[in-house]
Formats: sequence, C-alpha cells, structure tokens
Amino acid sequence: MDPNIYSLNQLHQFSSCFIGLHSLNSKSTLKFSQSSTFNAFSPRDLRPLRLGFRSNSPVVACSSVSEIETETSSPAVKRSVSVSPVYVPTPVNRDTRTPHSGYHFDGTTRQFFEGWYFKVSIPERKQSFCFMYSVENPAFKRTLTPLEMLQHGPRFTGVGAQVLGANGKYICQYSEESQNFWGSRHELTLGNTFVANKASRPPSKEVPPQEFNRKVLEGFQVSPLWNQGFICDDGRTYYAKTVNTARWEYSTRPIYGWGDVGSKQKSTAGWAAALPIFEPHWQICMASGLSTGTCFSPSCFELLCIDFLLGFCWIEWDGERFEFQDAPSYSEKNWGGGFPRKWFWAQCNIFEGASGKISLTAAGGLRQLPGLTETFENTALIGVHYDGIFYEFAPWNGVVTWEIAQWGYWNIAAENKTHMVIFTSLGDVIFPSLCYVKSFHTENQNSAKSNTYGYVDLFNVFTGELLSSPVYEQVELEATTTDSGTTLRAPTVEAGLTPACLDTCLGDLTLKIWEKNVGGSKGKLILDVKSDMAALEVGGGPWFNTWKGKTTTPEVIKSALEVPIDVEGIFGLAPFLKPPGL
Repeated sequence: MDPNIYSLNQLHQFSSCFIGLHSLNSKSTLKFSQSSTFNAFSPRDLRPLRLGFRSNSPVVACSSVSEIETETSSPAVKRSVSVSPVYVPTPVNRDTRTPHSGYHFDGTTRQFFEGWYFKVSIPERKQSFCFMYSVENPAFKRTLTPLEMLQHGPRFTGVGAQVLGANGKYICQYSEESQNFWGSRHELTLGNTFVANKASRPPSKEVPPQEFNRKVLEGFQVSPLWNQGFICDDGRTYYAKTVNTARWEYSTRPIYGWGDVGSKQKSTAGWAAALPIFEPHWQICMASGLSTGTCFSPSCFELLCIDFLLGFCWIEWDGERFEFQDAPSYSEKNWGGGFPRKWFWAQCNIFEGASGKISLTAAGGLRQLPGLTETFENTALIGVHYDGIFYEFAPWNGVVTWEIAQWGYWNIAAENKTHMVIFTSLGDVIFPSLCYVKSFHTENQNSAKSNTYGYVDLFNVFTGELLSSPVYEQVELEATTTDSGTTLRAPTVEAGLTPACLDTCLGDLTLKIWEKNVGGSKGKLILDVKSDMAALEVGGGPWFNTWKGKTTTPEVIKSALEVPIDVEGIFGLAPFLKPPGL
C-alpha cells in the first residue's frame, strides 16, 4: 500500500484527527500530501481553527495536514482543514495554579458539598456554554439506609452535571450515587462516570481523551487545560427549555489565575479558607483563559459510526455546530456545608475591544456564621484583572456595597484601602507592623469638629525605605438584562441539588475603576469598559424586594484576615499534613 494512503480503519488510530462522515463511505480512502506526518505530531503544526459558526461539517482535521482529497474525487476538489483541540496532561507546578484547586472532601461524614463551574464564551456568535459539576455528601456512596439516617440525620447524596448553553437552553444529568466520582486531592482535576462501557472499568483519575471515550458512555472529566463529556437529560426539568444530549471536548490555555501575573496566586477568600469556618468557601481558579474546540450535532449516520468517532473532538448542542479558537473562558469552585442563604454574582471577560484581556468577578451573599445560634453576615468581593495587574476589593481591605433587584439590575461598588488609611481623627489610625509614620497629609483641617481625611506614607522601621505610595482605588459596575434568564440547580442542605438560582449570559455591563483622591473625589480613570455578554445570577432567598447592603465584617475578623499568612508555605514544610483541597 502507498504509505500516504490511509483507510478509515487506519485513521481511527490517529487521535489528532477529526473525521466528518458526510462525504465518506466505508470503502473510501483518504490521500494526504507527501508532507503529511502523523508520527511527528506537534501543536505548532496546527492550523488555527476559524472562529464562529459553520453549517457544514469538515471532512477531516488533522495535526499537520493542510489539505486533503478523497481518492474518488477530482484532484481539483480540495477542502480546507480545521483543527481539533490538543489534549495536554495537567502539569505539576502550574504558573497560574491557585490555592484550593484540589478536592476538599476530608473523608468525614459531616454535611459537605463541592461544586465547579467552567464557562466558555464565543463573542462572534454571542453565545456561552456554562458547565457545572457537583458532588454532595460523598462519604455516602449511595442513598442513605434507614439506619444511617437515624445515625447522621437526613442527607442528600449524589453527583450532578449541568450545562447552560446556547440560546439559554439547559441540560442536567444527576445520580444519587457517587461511587464513580473522583477528584484530585491537590489539583483541579475531577470526573464522574454516569454510565460506563460494560467492558471497561470507570476511570479513577485523569486519562487521555481516547481512553475516556472508550470507557465512559455518559460522564465527564475536567482539568485546568481540558474539559470533555457526554450527558443525557434526566427529564426532571419542566421549567426550562432543554436539549436531550450534550457532548463537549475543548482545550484551555490559562491567562489569569487570581492575582498579579508572575506572582504567587491568591486564595479568593483569604487564608481562613483553609479552615472549615465561614462556609461556603469560594475560589476563582482561572479568572481568564483562552479555549479552543469544536461542537456540532451529529447526523444519524455518524451516530451509527460512534465507535469510529471515539477519540475525536466534537460536541453537540441542539442541532447547531460551534467552532471556536481562543474563546474567552473562566472557572471557579465552592465547597462547604451548604450555599449561602441568598446571593448574587456577576462575571465577565468579554469587553468591547478587549475580550480575554480584562476579567471581572463580583459576588456577595448572606451566609451563616459558625456558632450555636443562627447569626448571618453580609459579605461580598470584587476582583478585576487588567493588563497583568489584579485589583482586589474585599472586606479585609475595604468596603463593598450593592443594590441588586429581584432580577434585571445589579449595581456593585467598592473602595479598597490597600495603601491608604482613612480616618476621622489621628487617634483612629492603626498602622501595620514594621512600619512607622514619616509624613502625614490631611485635607479639611479648618474645623476641629469636622471629619479629617488623610493618608500616611509608610516606611520600613529598619531601613527607612518607602514601602508604598498612597493609592486608593474605587470600582463600580452596573449590569442590566432584558433576558428572562434560565433557572439552574445548586446543592442545598434542605433539598439537595434543586432549582435555586436564575442565570443569564446576556447581561449589559459597565465597569469603571478610578484612583480616588484623598478628599473622596474621583481621580485618574484606570479602566472604563462595556460588555453585552456578562454572566449574571441571583440565588437563594427570599427575594421580596431589591437587596441593598454592604459588607459588615467585624473589625476583629477583618484585622485577622489582613495578616499575611502563607498557608501553603506553612504546609510546604510538612506536606504530609497538608489538608485536602489546598
């Protein structure tokens, strides 16, 4: 046989190829140019995938092939080639790895859930796909027996996979059993098998896509660099437009973690997130990344040839095919005893003229504090990544305020005090350790009874070096939507994985950041951008009217959270004591 002639059966061995069967029959062969080399596959040889929507499926997309022709067609009839996403195993010591990337389950029978959220958006089509995975009370692999319920109380168990996709449609597959769920103790890799191939054992760790497709008929696996799965709607969703099945397979290149580029990445909720208090905890794993993949709805003939397609990259969603390259993407997670009583959330990394270069995440909630009584606190946070710099507005470095309607309107503002102290009199100033005041600047000194605003220059007590110049930043975002939204499920203590929040990926959002002058007026404008593809959410309740609030963290807790404790560094001295998830 000519070394450059390959039958369909032989092409099945090439995991870097994508085969579309519309124009091929079982006797067809494919002929490649002399430059085609399958053994020396390199990601650098990939031709960029055209971004957007195409109504016709390509015949073949291979790693290093620029054009193809069928043996039975005219040599003049040639088709362009698309590129499949490239799978790369999760590396050790990733630059953008954040704390709390791992699976936090500690093996105890306490009330526990963990949930993960991955979003990829396609600006050219103005569509987004949101993939949500969750596990509840994994100490119990199956529904509790009557004896276990007497011993531990009522618990909801199981694994769920949800997708909010194009045109606001939805799919959910859920199982009360979790024996086929797995998660890495210290890395962002997890997966579950709902239905396994009878001849295979379900995976218990990250595996190459081809192996996953051979072993798993219905399920998912995800890592920081790869997301794939196939699920079937379980028929429990009567309140939203659904699709019957969904299949996805795409790669991701992280850009921002949660912190300045090139610096150690931060825990979103501070060092206290390493402790089982102030739950649920929350971690942004990737504030922004660029994802590449293809998706389409297969024909009946292709479904009959599913064995042939194993190992190839394709996704289906309601009869439409989407292709994307370097599409803005995002991921986060939360874990603990249960969700907040009520909450709001906004996320966007698609802005006019700057898609993928700017990322915003904002959220707030009413959560229960640990203790014997039901005491709740308002908490919120805003994080913005722009030009490699992380702007953090959190309860421990400032104040966050919000006005959130029952649906359709989000207004969130914050000020940080990272390098500035605001006070009403000089006696109220609390200075960080190892610093002293060398110069003092004030405004409004005309009246001893009026408030005096000022800032201080901080110097190292040992060297006299100026530690920071006074910078005081303010952020404000406003979002609206006319979309009616889609109801999603969330893990709850009271009812398990149940409808609990309303989401849209079609929000109109404006984001502004200023440097703030000492007297309180707005100074230099740092950022002013708009988007019409913001992801917005409200959840929990009750939502009787518009929720106006501000962060109310007690001063003792705020001061404690400001202490720069490197939890990962501490456990680095004794890795065997490192808790799960960190």
